[in-house]
Amino acid sequence: MSESLRDQLLKAGFKPSPKPASKAKPHLRPQPEPRKPHAAAEPDLAQAFALRVKADRAEREAAEREAREKAEAKRERKRKLQALLAGKALNRADAEQVRNFEFAGKIRRVYVTAEQLKQLNAGELGVVMHGGHALLVTRDVALQTQAIASELVALLVDPNAPAQDDGVPDDLMW
Repeated sequence: MSESLRDQLLKAGFKPSPKPASKAKPHLRPQPEPRKPHAAAEPDLAQAFALRVKADRAEREAAEREAREKAEAKRERKRKLQALLAGKALNRADAEQVRNFEFAGKIRRVYVTAEQLKQLNAGELGVVMHGGHALLVTRDVALQTQAIASELVALLVDPNAPAQDDGVPDDLMW
């Protein structure tokens, strides 16, 4: 008549639970899963920061190296120009005529003699800016200066260039 709950469940189709072999075994904790290595595409924050610092340092060192190389090239160029122009300036203290020319967006002047003015306009002489001064030099020295630092040659007339008509009569006196 009255059946136990266990018997009723067994009749209903439930299977009996397996019995533990012995209760004397200590209760074991589940083992943690072994850690998976981080994927190379997903570095953690510390690694990303270290990579950024390393890249910034490499970029800064490259910029410093480039600046040192530019400074060294500039010193070498200055030394070559100093050696080239030493004692070759033809400027004279008794020169009275002014020859104006444009250099670095400004009108500059150099004092020349009448003979030097003819030679300068004919392309036999040139003007080189060095140390803040306009130096009158021979055409050969001006060409050598142009090979070293073309931006320092302020005036060098091409003797083979056709004459330009500026619309001002040659016999006009100011």
